[in-house]
This record gives sequence, C-alpha cells and structure tokens, in this order.
Amino acid sequence: MSKPLEDYGLLSNCLSAALVAKDGSIDWLCLPCFDSPACFASLLGNNENGHWQISPVGDFQVSRKYIEGTMVLETTFETTTGSCKLIDCMLIDESHPTLVRSLQGLTGQVEIIMEFIVRFDYGNIVPWVRRNKNNDGIHAMAGPDGLVLYSPVCLQGEKLHTLAKFSCQPGDELNFIIRGYDSHSSIPSNIAKPAKRIQHTVTWWKKWCEKNTYKGFHSDAVERSLITLKGLTYQPTGAIVAAPTTSLPESLGGNRNWDYRFGWIRDSSFTLMALLRAGYIEEASRWNDWLLRAVAGNSDQFNIMYGIRAERRLPEIELPWLEGYENSRPVRVGNAAYKQFQLDVFGELVATGFVGRHYGLKFNEDAWRIEANAIKYICEHWTDPDEGIWEVRGKSRQFTHSKLMAWVALKYAIESVEKHGVTGDINYWKIICDKIHHDICTNGYNPSLNSFVQYYGSREVDASLLMMGLVGFLPMNDPRIIGTVNAIRNSLSRDDFLLRYLPNPDVDGLSGAEGSFIPCSFWLVRNLNLMGKKEEALELYEKLCAVRNDLGLFAEEYSTHHKRMVGNFPQAFTHISHINAAMDLNKIL
Repeated sequence: MSKPLEDYGLLSNCLSAALVAKDGSIDWLCLPCFDSPACFASLLGNNENGHWQISPVGDFQVSRKYIEGTMVLETTFETTTGSCKLIDCMLIDESHPTLVRSLQGLTGQVEIIMEFIVRFDYGNIVPWVRRNKNNDGIHAMAGPDGLVLYSPVCLQGEKLHTLAKFSCQPGDELNFIIRGYDSHSSIPSNIAKPAKRIQHTVTWWKKWCEKNTYKGFHSDAVERSLITLKGLTYQPTGAIVAAPTTSLPESLGGNRNWDYRFGWIRDSSFTLMALLRAGYIEEASRWNDWLLRAVAGNSDQFNIMYGIRAERRLPEIELPWLEGYENSRPVRVGNAAYKQFQLDVFGELVATGFVGRHYGLKFNEDAWRIEANAIKYICEHWTDPDEGIWEVRGKSRQFTHSKLMAWVALKYAIESVEKHGVTGDINYWKIICDKIHHDICTNGYNPSLNSFVQYYGSREVDASLLMMGLVGFLPMNDPRIIGTVNAIRNSLSRDDFLLRYLPNPDVDGLSGAEGSFIPCSFWLVRNLNLMGKKEEALELYEKLCAVRNDLGLFAEEYSTHHKRMVGNFPQAFTHISHINAAMDLNKIL
C-alpha cells in the first residue's frame, strides 16, 4: 500500500526535487531536472522501482521539521535503545545535482539499515553498478544516466539491491551523498566538508526568506508556502512547475492522473500577485520573463502550458510497468492538454501584465506587444467554444469561466491604457468588452437557479465561477454573485471543501471521481471575506490549513472520504491560493 502523501517532505535545489517519507525513504527523485525521468520512482510503484531508505532497524518513532526558513529537513528517530537525527539536503550551487543525507547520533546506540535501489527511466531500467575506485561507495549507469553514491560504511550487493547495516552512536556523523552525472562524463568526486556545504544551503535559504516583506496573519504558514514556491522554481529560466510529481491520482485508484511538471499560463497572474505581495520582485520578474519567452510568437499558437525551458511540445505517454500510486493507472508522463484551446489563458496572460504593472514591475514594450496580440486574438475568437479551465477531454463548449477571462483581458487592457500609458484601440476594446459582459449575463446565467452556470445551457455550477467577484465582473453584493456563491456551496461542497465541478463523462470525457480542489476552497475564503462574512472566511481558512501535513505542505486536492490529500504534491497552485487568501484576510485583522 502506498504511503499517504502527508508522509512526504519536499527537498529542492531549485533545479529538481525529491520526496522523502517519514520512514526515511526517498521515494521520488528526478535528476538533473524536474522533468527528467525519475531514478527513484517507488512513489508510483513499489520499492523495486527505486528508493533510498535510511532508518532504524525494527520499531521507531519519528518527529521531523524543516530547519526554519529553509528546505533542509531534519528527521529524528527514537528507538528503545537510542536516538539519531537524519538531515536531508539538496545542495545549492553545485556543479552536479547533489543530495546529502547526514546521519547524526544523539543518544544510546541505534541499529541502522540502508537500502539503495536505483532504477533509471521511471523505475524501468536496472543499471550497471560497480564499486568506486576508492571503495567508498558505488556508481550506477545506464544509457545517458549516471549516479554515484558515496558512503562512509561498507556496502553489500544483494539481488540487485545495495544494502548496509551499521550502528549509530552519540558523536557519529555519517554522510551519505549521491551525485547525478551524464554517463559519458567523468564520475563526479565526493564533496569535501559536507557539513559546510549543508550550512551554505541553509544560509542561502535563510537569506532568500529575508526578502519576505509579509509579516501579518499566519506569516509562518505563508512563509512556508513561499519557500515551497521557490523550491518549485527552475532557477535557470525562472519557470515554476505546478508540482514536482506526475500521476498522483485525483481519486485513489482512479485514472485522472496527470503530469504536472510544467508551467501553466493560467497560474501566472496568481503567482505574480503572490510573489509581488510578499516582496519577491526578482522572482516575479524572472517568472514573467519565462512566460513571455514561452508565449512569444503568433497568438494562435499559444500553449496553455510550457516546459521549464519554455518547450512547446509535451507529448503524453503511459508507463505500463508502474502500478501507480494506490494502484491508480495509468501513469502518464507528458501532458496532451498542451494542445488544447483554452480561451481563458489569453485573459490570464493579459492579467499577468496588468498585475505586474500595478505592482511596479519595469515596463516591457515587447511584453505589451505580446499582450496586444493576445487581445486582438480574443476580439476575434471570444465566441469560440473551448476546453475550459479544467482541461476537459470531452467536446468543446461555451464555458462561462472562459468568457469571463476574455472579458478580464479586455478590462485590464483598457485599464492599462487609461492608467499606465500604453497604447491601444481602447474604443474598440470597450465595445467588445461590453459585448462579452452582456453575453455572459444573458447566456451564462440561469434565472431559475439564480446562479451563473458551468457552460451556456448547463444547469450545473463550477467552482471557477468564484472568480467572477474576485475580478470585479459584478459587485460582490450583486444578487447574481451571491446566488452563484450559494449555489456552489450547496452543490460542490464536501464537508466545506469544494469540488471543481460535478464529474460527468459527457462533459469532461473521463470516468471516475476526484477529490475536492483545495485552491477553489481558498477562492471561497476570499469570496466570503469580500462579502463581509469575515468569521466564516476565517473559519474556512483554518479548516483548510488543518489538512496541511506536519511540514506545512499542500497537495492539489483533498479526499473528504479518505481524509487524505490526493493529486500531485506539493501543488504550487494550492500554495499560491493559500498565500493570496491569507494576505486578503490580513487586511481585516
């Protein structure tokens, strides 16, 4: 049985990421980058698909925490004979991706077992393994991939596994180190003074946190969400992946399993707002620059998502040798939704530009030209059906949220001309903006339900409609907005956690169910706050925060039935939505 997602902590060097469980097992690691094939993939299979465990023999108790203001994890093991501490750290500023596991004795004597199983290509390929020349570990290679393990204890090979058993006592400091490399290159040497390199990484993270200007409501939780966003950033380009994982299911045992190791246009304005509100001007600027490089070109060739280097082709394939998390098949890499037409992303692109200008990012003439092309495209195509915000794999429809974001694009474009001095055909834009507004109010609203609906002609609601008040489509006290919020709560709430929509194969083209979408629930917090229901907003915010794990990490979704997080983990969009909700609530306290 798979471990609960709550058991995992995130390690990152801002190039790639690892997930380490409470039991001391690293069950997911992609090297050298977020989107590289995993060399430890037991998260989506079993131990034979690769993992690296360091833990006491027999029964033990666990406590853990991040070193404050960092992504360096400390796990303390307590046994009947003693205790020890394991420090896990992906080093910053290394020539090769490097992960250090430093085991330190605290009390008594603890018997330790280490199991190291490396399997390249997402757990598929058993590598060729040899001992290092100095007999200080092993190195493994297959195809283009290489990985070297440096060990302070003697290692044994057994049935294609690498094992070690040893004791840990007070004063011991045993440093286990892996480094990734290209198999055609020289094996990277061991690092000198691992403790000093860990301290360098700790200092780097703490200095990054010093830039955080937010000191208000739930500032510790907000800081952890900001650190998580930084950990999901691909430093060379500024891209932020939606999550470092693929195919963690939206429903246990289900087939709604997608690769999230890419950057979505849709998340851009929310991301920019969260970073800028916290004072992270450089990160926001670099994220925005990545976005502009990604979308540069003809508007009719826009993707809804891009690779971390702004790649446009993200072909989706299935990996049949992996049984999936909690037997949730298929396991997919790549994401075919990149080819979809989603009208709302044009609105998000223009909104991102407006948010940047509002918060004082340096004006970029090229950026405005890209936005203007997007606006032109919207004016010509806003009546077209699309696949919508949730990337349905059913037929295209007239989704209300998509029309809303087309309206947002025109609204922000007009305000950019009026407030920020950019040039554009403001009179024509106002005409189209009014047409879209009228169209939504006429076709996207159902008077008998007193609510806007998921798509034109539908009788169902969609949590994305919570954006209507947040973007100012209508005042929050408008009966149609109040009715929509109430309808969403009545129809989509599961123990106060919101579904995105009611799953329907005729609409989304998929079978099965999914968990409650945590970002939408934070959107509800913001709606309640703006509607003056401050106590309800605070109560819901606290309830949502209570499902974070002990390290402050959120997944994409939450299963109210299983009382577990589901979906890819940790999820940037959830942490972004958490940050913005907390900062909104801070204004009322």
